[in-house]
Amino acid sequence: MHDSVQTIRNAFSTLRRSSKARHRDIAEQLCLSEGELIAAHAGSASDDPNVILHATRLRPDWSGIMESLEPLGEAMALTRNASCVHEKTGVYRNASHQNHVGLVLGGAIDLRIFYRQWAHGFAVIEQTRPGKPTEPTEQRSLQFFDAEGTAIHKVFLKPGSDVAAYTRLVAHFAASDQSAGICAQTPAARPAELADASIDVTGFHRAWDSLRDTHEFFGLLKTFGLTRTQALRLAEPRYVHKVAADDCQSLLHAAATDGVSIMVFVGNPGMIQIHSGPVKKVAVMGPWLNVLDPGFSLHLREDHIASAWVVKKPTVDGLVTSLELFDAQGDTMALFFGERKPGQRELCEWRALIENLQPEPRQCAA
Repeated sequence: MHDSVQTIRNAFSTLRRSSKARHRDIAEQLCLSEGELIAAHAGSASDDPNVILHATRLRPDWSGIMESLEPLGEAMALTRNASCVHEKTGVYRNASHQNHVGLVLGGAIDLRIFYRQWAHGFAVIEQTRPGKPTEPTEQRSLQFFDAEGTAIHKVFLKPGSDVAAYTRLVAHFAASDQSAGICAQTPAARPAELADASIDVTGFHRAWDSLRDTHEFFGLLKTFGLTRTQALRLAEPRYVHKVAADDCQSLLHAAATDGVSIMVFVGNPGMIQIHSGPVKKVAVMGPWLNVLDPGFSLHLREDHIASAWVVKKPTVDGLVTSLELFDAQGDTMALFFGERKPGQRELCEWRALIENLQPEPRQCAA
């Protein structure tokens, strides 16, 4: 075993036991990606008392794994990006894929999966210190990472999950190579945003006006070579206006008070996870804006919000309105919609909440 692998294992055990720090934070302290941290525990001896986490490397049959999760029963799905964590409890029902795109559409767990981004997967068993006598002493999960070692999606077993089904799944999808470590790629340079002057703004406005489904928006960005925040800057004011960063907190509080069902989209390049339904308990803890409901939790870093926009897109069912949050790099933190299905018009109650968000005053040129 490489000394560096044992060093990582020892450091993880110490930090996890002493401070209960999260995996992501421990990896950052050790100057590793989270995927490298987990991969260092592959092949660890299950009877080593100094190692509290054991990882089994999985074969890269990502769609096969996701489509085999239903027998686990109730589990917790976790998807995050650098600024927002989305946790949803339910059963992975009706999983499917076509080429490199997957879906889970079975009720509470609602996912859009982009398998081209998936590079590493592990089944993880971590020894825990239960806070209550009824809590398990082992936390089982499946964890998936991109080529850089950044987490894409995690599946955590709940007390009612079928542990035997989990064990069978891991045995079936375990890789033949269980050596420790991965070779994490260096993050690719971010593509430069095109100059506004090079954009066909007139054509872009015409294409926006011709939208008939919100999913067409991604193709529109690609057609005109736009980043999402650039598109919002160049859009017609009748479809877009900028609002204050703290309007997200106001919106969630209002939705909870009025019982308005919403949709919350949080994602990264490999996964989008969606909550549909009401929110009830909204709480602010330091920089974190949280939803803490049974079956759904959201943890959003308000201090990371560099811009917030109200966005309206034409569809065959009428205008669909969203609140969209972006960080300083222009990456999407979270998107909020009123709950709806194709063929349904937008909820009047949602639109009323959105209309209470006042546009930010424009800067006056001197």
